[in-house]
Amino acid sequence: MDREKTGIVLEGGGHRGIYSAGVLDVLRENGILTDGIIGVSAGAVHGASYVSGQTGRSVRYTEKYCRDKRYMSVHSLFTTGDLFNAEFCYHEIPEKLDPYDNDAFESSPAAFYVTCTDVLTGRPVYHRCRTLRGKEMLWMQGSASMPLASRVVAVDGYKLLDGGVADSIPLKAFENMGYIKDIVILTQPAGYEKKKNPLLPLIRIGMKKYPALVHAMAIRHIRYNEELADAERQAADGRILLIRPSKHLNVSRTEKDPEKIRGLYNLGRQDALSQLERVKHFLSW
Repeated sequence: MDREKTGIVLEGGGHRGIYSAGVLDVLRENGILTDGIIGVSAGAVHGASYVSGQTGRSVRYTEKYCRDKRYMSVHSLFTTGDLFNAEFCYHEIPEKLDPYDNDAFESSPAAFYVTCTDVLTGRPVYHRCRTLRGKEMLWMQGSASMPLASRVVAVDGYKLLDGGVADSIPLKAFENMGYIKDIVILTQPAGYEKKKNPLLPLIRIGMKKYPALVHAMAIRHIRYNEELADAERQAADGRILLIRPSKHLNVSRTEKDPEKIRGLYNLGRQDALSQLERVKHFLSW
């Protein structure tokens, strides 16, 4: 009988996603690489460094540039249309300032998927990236582009924004791809419940060209809470392994305090180390 394929499912959360980077770094440092990884928004960004084996990279550049207006700023939003400057984040950093190891990514045995939202349908799109060179980086950008704070990203005939709008925790999608034995890494602690977006009136005005996207954003909290409940049920049944912050740290999606970012990253490391033997047992390592 064939071995069940192992996977990691990564929620987004902007700079809260640095928690996942801490967890992933501990896994790689202990030689743990699953068959597949699927990430949403920041989860996809940090998952890419896990695949390339570049431990410490995510927290290093996030700490260094979180206060840099070239990286994330209202200035960037008004001058480029993106709160997180696309040229700086997806080209200047990975190509020059903190080089991304595409060779390692391309030679990795792990399959890597990003989750985006199709703004014309409001539905999720799951794309396998075999490289992050050229236009393939646009899939990463699309996954992490927040509505109202980013331009729509066009690639391969799609118009894309933040994958979390349509599928924040793509566990079911990954199971349908054949990844049955999954670790799900969340960026909110136990007891979290997503509320209706208070910016919906503004979203309805700002995104009126994309009514399906507006609808997806209006019901996002319902979908999220249903997916979270499903993940918790599966974790209780032992079908998946759930890792999430063991305590609440006040870190926002657009956090600019390097100490808070490092603290959340360290919490991810601590939580991963505390569950390392469970992870190995779960994956049958």
